[in-house]
Order: sequence, then structure tokens, then C-alpha cells
Amino acid sequence: MVLSRRSAALWLLGYPDAAFADAENALTYAREIGHAASLMYTLGHGLFARYECGNYANATAAVDELIALAEKKGTLFWKGFGLMHQGCLCALNAQPSDAIRLITSGMDTRELTGATLWIPFFMSHLARAYAALGKFEDARRSVHEAITTVERSKERWSEAEAHRTAGEIMLLAPDRDLAKAEAYFNHALTVARRQNAKIWELRTAMSMAGLWCEQGRRQQARELLTPVYDWFTEGFDTRDLKEAKALLDSVS
Repeated sequence: MVLSRRSAALWLLGYPDAAFADAENALTYAREIGHAASLMYTLGHGLFARYECGNYANATAAVDELIALAEKKGTLFWKGFGLMHQGCLCALNAQPSDAIRLITSGMDTRELTGATLWIPFFMSHLARAYAALGKFEDARRSVHEAITTVERSKERWSEAEAHRTAGEIMLLAPDRDLAKAEAYFNHALTVARRQNAKIWELRTAMSMAGLWCEQGRRQQARELLTPVYDWFTEGFDTRDLKEAKALLDSVS
């Protein structure tokens, strides 16, 4: 359980390779123990680092196993958790309709248990899925709920990503508001830096750099993104670092 939690922390802190290794080791130990509750916990909390690193095939196998085991054991908590993660995977794989169905179904299932953790994170993914389908009112409602839940619950580990998502939706919507998008990105950068959440900082720097490039502020974009990218010492084959490198190359 501790290893699966540490995998998430390491990913947020900017060590994707170490995060994935912890997720794998945790799963190995859980299988050796042969205790269903420990296995579900490890599968569930190890999913985050797996698919955020971009290892979708590995994450898909893990989430399928989690949902099947949760159904066998009759636990709504882990079934709902698995469905929401499965929805996030669909969102990342350009399957927004499936993402919306699975995330909302997972939320309905887990609501029966009274659990509220991770809601800001899942609502951010739900917002992006709605935006991908052009349903911007639903997207704004979802990301607003993510942000207000952060403030109400003080579950702040995904605060930066929620604000970055709000900024991205501002840029995608027909009534684009560049000033509001930049304000959301600035808030996300402030939070990510305060938390030393280097992955959230990298993603937000990419979002801001993209906006600035659109405005002809290419040098500012390069000056913002370069030191963040250069900080990393591992994970260069992950989705985030590949995208950051491509963006840097385009503004060099």
C-alpha cells in the first residue's frame, strides 16, 4: 500500500521512472501476499502513475483486473474507483463518449459508499472529455465543480491540474477568453511550484507556452518552458516529456 502511494507522489514530484517502478513492485508484493483487499488497493492507486506516464496498455490490464476483482468481491468502492480510472484512460485515448459514461458511472457507484476523495482529479478529466465533444457548458460545469471541491475539501494535490484544465477549456471554447486562460495558467503555475509538483508545472508551462506562441511571444514561451524541462533527469520516453521536447524544438 505504501509503495503504491509513493508511486503517485514520485510521479507528481517529477520522477516518472521511479513512480512506475514503485507501482510494479507494489503489485508484485500484493500478488505474493494473496490478500484481495491489498491487491485492489495496489491496483487502484498504482493506476495513476501507470497511465499518467503514458503506459496505457499496462494501465488497461490493471484497471480491468481491478474491476473484475471488485465485482467478484462485491465492493462498490473499488468498482467505482476502477470505472473512473477506466474513464480517464478513455479520455486520454481520444474516446470522450466512453470517458464520460465511465467516469459518471463510477462516481454514481462510489457515491453510494460516501467516499469523496479524488473527485477534483476525475472531474478535470470529465471536463476535458466534454470539451472534446464540443459540450462546453458541461465542460465548464465539471471543471468549476473540480475547483470548488478543492476549496471545500482542501484536497489540493490536483488543484494545479484543475486550473490548467479550466484554462485549456477557455482556449477551446467558441467564445475564447485568452486573458482568463492565462489567469488560470498563472494560478496553476503558482500552486505547482509551491507544491514542488514538477509534472503539473511542466504541463502548465506547456499550456502557457502554447498560448504565448499563438500571441507571437515565442521567446517568453521558450524562457518559461526550458528551465522546467531541463530540471528533469528521467522519464524522457513518457508522453509529457516528449510533448515538452517537441514544443521546445518548435520554438527554438
